[in-house]
Amino acid sequence: MSDAAPKQKIGQKHPTPTPGNGDRVFYETLYNQRPESEMAQEWCVSYGVLSEEDAAKIYKKILKRKAAAKSVGGGSSSPVKSEKKKSSSKKKAKKVMDDVEFD
Repeated sequence: MSDAAPKQKIGQKHPTPTPGNGDRVFYETLYNQRPESEMAQEWCVSYGVLSEEDAAKIYKKILKRKAAAKSVGGGSSSPVKSEKKKSSSKKKAKKVMDDVEFD
C-alpha cells in the first residue's frame, strides 16, 4: 500500500465524500438542477465531485467571482465591527418583595 494521498482535482480542498453522503447528494442534485448555483459550484469543486474538465471550468469561474468581489469590496473577508453604544435608557428598578409581610 502507498502512503501517498489520493490525487486531488483542481480546486479540491477536502477529501471526496462517498456517493451516499447526504451533503454530496444535496449539492450534486443542486448542481445538476441549477448549474449556475454558486453555492453548489463551490462545494462540488472543493470536494472534488466534478470531472476534471468541469472542475477546471468552474474553478476559473469561482476565482473570477472572488476576485470581482474583492475589488468591489464585497465578499466574506473580515467584517467591520461597529462600536456598541451604551444605551442611555434607564432600566426600571425591580421591586423587591422580600420585606412584604402577608397575612
